[in-house]
Amino acid sequence: MTEREIYSDLSARFDEKVLEFQETETLNATVVVKTTALAEVMSYLKSTVELDFDSLMSLSGVDRNIESDLEVIYHLYSLAQKHYITIRVTVARDNGVVPSVASIWRTADWHEREVFDMFGIRFDGHPDLKRILLEDDWEGFPLKKDYVAAETYRGMKIAKEK
Repeated sequence: MTEREIYSDLSARFDEKVLEFQETETLNATVVVKTTALAEVMSYLKSTVELDFDSLMSLSGVDRNIESDLEVIYHLYSLAQKHYITIRVTVARDNGVVPSVASIWRTADWHEREVFDMFGIRFDGHPDLKRILLEDDWEGFPLKKDYVAAETYRGMKIAKEK
């Protein structure tokens, strides 16, 4: 299936839960989905034979600017069908929550932990959501554009870039 056909299938099935189709010349097309419908849409993408998205290639957090919501982007691939699709959801900058897809694709477990660690996005239903790269007592989320690094950590001075 083409990306547009996948979008049409999702739109027909989920109606207003599928918000937008974004196409570019250089990147895979993106389907924007309501955050509250994410788990339902993702389950459908994996379990439907004609779609068969058996591979979650990546899951990333994005902070485009400090005045906007954060995003979570999912890159999916079907080995059997040989097609791709990108799914995107938006989430509140502060205390944002997205449904976990770790029960759908096991690889999401670590991806979601990394996004939580770097952006502070919580994944509802995640089996063990805790920091994966930084210490448990680290303050803040370093990949958010409004992050301000502390001057010290556990009594040690932190080097700042010039």
